[in-house]
Amino acid sequence: MTDSQKSDETAVVANDEEIQASVAEQSGVEAIAPVEPLAAPVDDAVEPVAAPVDDAAEPAAPAEPAGPEEPAAPAADAAEPVAAPAGDAEEPAAPAGDAAEPAAKPASPAPRPSSSHAPSPAAFAARPKAAASVIPAAPAAQPTAVSLAEAAKWGRAEGDGHVFLTIDGEEQPVGQYPGVSTDEALAYFARKYDDVVAQIVLMEHRVESKAPATDMQKTVEHLREQLAERNMVGDIRTAEARLDALAGQISELEKSEKAAHDAARSAELAAREAIVAEAESIASQDPSQVQWKTSSARMNELFESWKTAQKNGIRLGRSNEDALWKRFRSARTVFDRHRRAYFSQLDSTNSAAKVAKEQLIVEAEALSSSTDWGFAAGEYRRLMDQWKATPRASRKDDDALWLRFRAAQDVFFSNRQAANDEIDQQYTVNLSVKEELIVEAQALLPITDLNAAKKALQSIRDRWEEAGKVPRADMGRIEAGLRKVEDAVREAEEDKWRRSNPETKARTNSALSQLEAAIAGLREDLEKAEKAGDQRRIKNAREALEAREAWLDQIQRSASDLA
Repeated sequence: MTDSQKSDETAVVANDEEIQASVAEQSGVEAIAPVEPLAAPVDDAVEPVAAPVDDAAEPAAPAEPAGPEEPAAPAADAAEPVAAPAGDAEEPAAPAGDAAEPAAKPASPAPRPSSSHAPSPAAFAARPKAAASVIPAAPAAQPTAVSLAEAAKWGRAEGDGHVFLTIDGEEQPVGQYPGVSTDEALAYFARKYDDVVAQIVLMEHRVESKAPATDMQKTVEHLREQLAERNMVGDIRTAEARLDALAGQISELEKSEKAAHDAARSAELAAREAIVAEAESIASQDPSQVQWKTSSARMNELFESWKTAQKNGIRLGRSNEDALWKRFRSARTVFDRHRRAYFSQLDSTNSAAKVAKEQLIVEAEALSSSTDWGFAAGEYRRLMDQWKATPRASRKDDDALWLRFRAAQDVFFSNRQAANDEIDQQYTVNLSVKEELIVEAQALLPITDLNAAKKALQSIRDRWEEAGKVPRADMGRIEAGLRKVEDAVREAEEDKWRRSNPETKARTNSALSQLEAAIAGLREDLEKAEKAGDQRRIKNAREALEAREAWLDQIQRSASDLA
């Protein structure tokens, strides 16, 4: 046997029970009962040992050869090969003890291990090539009738343990299992075929469930190689056909996976492009218009998104990732440079503003003790206008400077208010005097005797001036009360003047004379029209006469008013 065959058989023996149970559960195919050979093929220099009775028992020590009838392991150039023509010239060693009798059987068959999931095909394909080791001889279990009947369709065993495979109508030797019955020898090599079929079933299930196609083709090729060694008994051609079908299905699965991968890669590329584009958009803003706090936070979020995508996302290829990273890094560099330049300029501006506002504070503090209320109040308005026109310093400095400036103003205006309050206290007596004078003046309304009203108002004015100032809060109300009486006297004087104006009287008399002459002429015209019986002339003359008479009445009333 080749090293590959020996390692394969080692793996098959170690995993046989698990594979049979998995196949029975997943595919419904009747599993071959675990038939252990009396002795597995091993190297020439290694003797097999008895199989353990149960899982807890220690393996028995190797037994001494029973006698000359026990077949010894031949050398590699033995005349009669016992394996399939795969290049291996060795044959399995005979079991310990009598060659005609099998080794001691265990009290009960070892329990079949249950498995919730089958080993993946990739695990089969990547099985390590284990070095040849001692495999304990196990008692042969009786094969089932169904499995033997199926195996008999594709092969046969001879009494000396040689087993042959029938394929394409021809027999090929697959190996020898001496010292056991023909059924046991045939079942051993049939079980190797069942192992391959079990792996094919697992592959079919994986393809059907759209499992990742990674290494599936390698597993198919590995199974092809196992079938090509012809060291098993079974329907080889059917298994090869199933592998051909699997190869095509795996190719389609690989295409669909590639399409899905390409779509995901395109989506990942678009997401990275979006991150870079937004970073470039933020970096390209006018530094004087940027909201630095918000933009800096957003740029940090984009950087975290980039790291997450680079760590967990699909790889885009070195060229794409390098190009995108260069753009993203450049955008962050430009943004950081603008930010540093902006805040450097801001620091300079803040320093200049701080110096200017400190100078305004010095002037405001110098005015705070002034008692020239009018001048100082005007100066404070000027200083306030300059303060508003001066750029802001940093928030901390500007708030502190404003408190100092406002404190200087508060000192001045508090002093002025205290002085005004003192003055208002002194003017309270004057207020009551002027309120009495207002009552006296308002008693002159309405004006009936203009001359008497003028004389009384003049007396009130003289006493008003003698009373002095009133509190500032009451000044407007008191002045308005006297102004009302003064306005009434002035209007009475103007009305008297309009009525006594000689020029107005002359114009009124002239208008009366003209209207009277016009009315006399219209009356004559009306009489003539009535005599002639001309209705149209009568109507026109009457309408003109009525209009002139109305004008005459209005002018006469005005003249009486003037008189």
